[in-house]
Amino acid sequence: MLMGRRSINKSALVREHLLKNGNITSWEAIQQYGETRLASVIFNLRKAGYNIRTDDVAFTDRYGNTGTYALYTLEQ
Repeated sequence: MLMGRRSINKSALVREHLLKNGNITSWEAIQQYGETRLASVIFNLRKAGYNIRTDDVAFTDRYGNTGTYALYTLEQ
């Protein structure tokens, strides 16, 4: 552990992102906060009382394969 360096709570960063921006995806969580287990963070935020909706967003990758990813939206 580095002395004098404060540990950053990634769950708090995701919560603040939702409060500020309204939604988040796994890719945003990885890129911006290094959080690779967003579904777990969302589960815990829901347990804490936050109303978060999950929408599946369809996409097609560069090879023509289709899939979905989750868009988590904070309901006010």
